[in-house]
Parts: sequence; C-alpha cells; structure tokens
Amino acid sequence: MTLSVPDFSSVRVVVGGDAMLDEYWFGDAARISPEAPVPVVHATHREQRAGGAANVAMNLAALGASVRFVGAVGRDASGRLLADLMQRGGVEPSLVQDEALPTIHKLRVLARSQQLIRLDSEQTLESLAPEFNLAVEAAAGKQQVVVLSDYGKGTLTRIAELVERLKAKSCRILIDPKGRDFERYRGCYCLTPNQSEFAAVAGAWRDENEFLGKAKALREKLDLDYLLVTRSERGMTMVGKDIDVIDLAAEAREVFDVTGAGDTVIATLAGAVAAGVTIADAAGLANLAASIVVGRIGVAQVTPSELKMALHQRGHGGRGLVTADELEGILREFRQRGNRIVMTNGCFDILHAGHVSYLEEAKALGDQLIVAVNDDASVARLKGASRPINPLADRMAVLAGLASVDWVVPFSEDTPERLIEQLKPDVLVKGGDWRVDQIAGANHVLARGGEVRVLAFKPGRSTTGVIDAIRRRPG
Repeated sequence: MTLSVPDFSSVRVVVGGDAMLDEYWFGDAARISPEAPVPVVHATHREQRAGGAANVAMNLAALGASVRFVGAVGRDASGRLLADLMQRGGVEPSLVQDEALPTIHKLRVLARSQQLIRLDSEQTLESLAPEFNLAVEAAAGKQQVVVLSDYGKGTLTRIAELVERLKAKSCRILIDPKGRDFERYRGCYCLTPNQSEFAAVAGAWRDENEFLGKAKALREKLDLDYLLVTRSERGMTMVGKDIDVIDLAAEAREVFDVTGAGDTVIATLAGAVAAGVTIADAAGLANLAASIVVGRIGVAQVTPSELKMALHQRGHGGRGLVTADELEGILREFRQRGNRIVMTNGCFDILHAGHVSYLEEAKALGDQLIVAVNDDASVARLKGASRPINPLADRMAVLAGLASVDWVVPFSEDTPERLIEQLKPDVLVKGGDWRVDQIAGANHVLARGGEVRVLAFKPGRSTTGVIDAIRRRPG
C-alpha cells in the first residue's frame, strides 16, 4: 500500500457526541504524604484540552478540515473554556447548553509522565439527546460526512433515530461506539470499535479465522458498509461490502498514552474519506496517525506534515510535495535529532543525468535534501514565454521520485531567498559557476554559521541542450 496525504483544506465534516473538558496537572512527586500512603505532587503547570467527541473535532481541524462540532455542555466555566479551546483550534462549536447539568470534566494528575489519579465530574446528558439530535441534523448537509463519537455519557441516547435522519440526507456516518448495544448503530457507513468493544458484542474467538468470521457476520447483521476494529498491538482490521479483509499491522513506536487514540483514528478516517481517498488508504492513514498520537501524553492531534514525515520515515510514500509551512514544522523534528539540512533550488524543467548527479552530490553533504522549485510563472519570467515545458506539479513529482531527494517545495518569486530565510538550511547548494556572494539567500545561511557550496553540473548536460536536440530531429 502506497499512501499519500490528501489536501484536507476543502473537506467539511460535522462531528457530534459527548463533549468533555480534559484537564492535566503536571508535576513531580518526591515524597509520600504524612497524612496517607499517597505521593505528594508538586504541580508545576496545568493544561486544559478538548476531550471526548470534541477531541475528534480538534483532530479533524488539525488536519486542515473545516469542522462543525455539536455537543452538550453546562452553562458554566468549563463549558465556556471548552468552547474557547475549540474555537482556537479551528473548530466551530454548536453547543446545546443546560443550566442544571455541569460540563463533563476529567482531571488527571501526572508526575514524571505517569498518571497517578483521575478525578471525573459528570452527570448523564440523556435529557439533552432530543435537542442534540435536532442540532446535528440541522448542521449536516446532504451527502456530508458526519462523525458520531459515543462515550456513553447520554448525548447519543437516541442515536438510532439520528442515524435514520442523516441517512435520509445521504450522509456517510462514521461512529465510534460504546457499550454492547450495537444494534442502535445499524446502517451507518463505518463503525470503529476497539477489540474489547467488539469482543463484548461478538464474543470471544479462538483464532484469526474465527475473528474474521465474527467481524464479517457483525457487519452484515448491522448492514454496515465497513467495520474497522482497532486491535492495539495487532493494528487494525477492516471488513466491508466491497472488500474482503484489510489487515494493517501496528506501527512500531514507543507507547506513552493511548488516551484519545480512537478519536484520532476516526477523525483521520473520516477526513480522508471526505477528501476522496479510498477506504483502504483512509484506514492506512488512520493507522499511521494513531501510531503518532500514542507517543504523546493525553489527548492530542496529528497534522498533515506529521503524517508526511511519518510516511517518509517508513519509506511508504509521502516523499516530496510539501508547502513551506509544512516543511518548516517537519524540519524542527529533524533538527532535534541533529540532522544536517541541505537545500538547493532550480527550475528542473526537463530532468536529465546532470540534474541527477548534481542532486546526489548535494545529498551527500547532509542528511535531508530539500529541493525548492520555481513555479510556472517564475520559470516563464526567467526562461521566456515558451517555458516551462513541464508544469510545476509534474516537475515536483519527478524530483520527489529520486532517491536523493527528501522534500520538494515550490516558490513563486524569482529567487528562493525568502524561502531560504524561512527554512534555515545548514548547507545551501548551487550549481554552476556562481560566486558565493551572488547566490540568493547565501547571506542568511552564512550569518547563522551555515555553509554555502557551489557544485559543477555534469558536462554536456542541460535542459536547453535537450530541447535543442529535440527540435533538430526531423519530423
């Protein structure tokens, strides 16, 4: 499976479900209390995060999707803080509120990355279910992707009615279930239970064949398009109407906290489906996203640049095509590992052996090679109205396929000076017979203690020469 990260910017998703405010107190525990045999935690800082179904919405927004969230909260400080967190995270909250019910709040106390205690404050939200259903139905447009995240807090008590209303709008409904009554999720597009939730409904199994038989039987019984079971160290398994079985191995990664991993799975799956990705590739991206988020403490989100970097590191795809802002974020992690970043630029209109040799030599100067490529308008300004021969997307795709090239980023100016200043390479490389003081961006690199190198092109190889040779050929 060769994966790539889609453009989520045109994606619109509605998320509904049990909203909660997650709070974390971080500190150190150096002694035991004299009052009871418990550690004393000296809290050094606190964080509040959108939790439960709200975290699904935050995950989708982090991918770049437009997200409207429908949930139930109290008219209290926690509800106002939750709404503010979502708005700052790029989510449009549409909240059903009640004076008598408090916002669900979970407080976790951690010392040295270990959770010591969790304190929950909550009441059932079942009384708000009818109003919640109306709000979700009003938010969802025809044929829209809708995610319903059930944490068993009462908001989705009448989910069967809601599913029928959304299906009447031809919505594709993805549901993260809770409890043993899966009948109420009948007819949804995709159901994403974890292995324990699946076992509670389908029963235990002796081997993989029996597991698959139970998965297929449950999918058929509930009239689901797809059933995706997340299986911890075994990865994920999907069955569907138009597929037999998709098995996705767990990505090898150190696990710090599985909190919210299911939120990341369904958010990435829904966003990718809404972006037009096949369900198999969407599941692959969701599996990859989960492997990233479990390496963090508490609920967290994954960005497209992190997905691209993870794909790049695993050699599964994702090489090359990034924006400057995405690449800036990617390079931070590589710098933390002590990687040496090399950058070069050019039009690369018709790729030839001279280019390949030059880029291999450039890559040998460091660990990561960035190739900045002139867009079509800037090539025309530099080379004339008949150029480029190949459009930007094609030129970038060909460069991205070279083993020596790690990242390909476009720029629209006549020189990449602004981009060089933004990305801050350790080594700037230019081909030809330039003097260092003539190279755009060299001053920024040298000012930071970096290096500027001029490499010779392979003799007798040039894009102009290739074009002239083609023109000289008869007929």
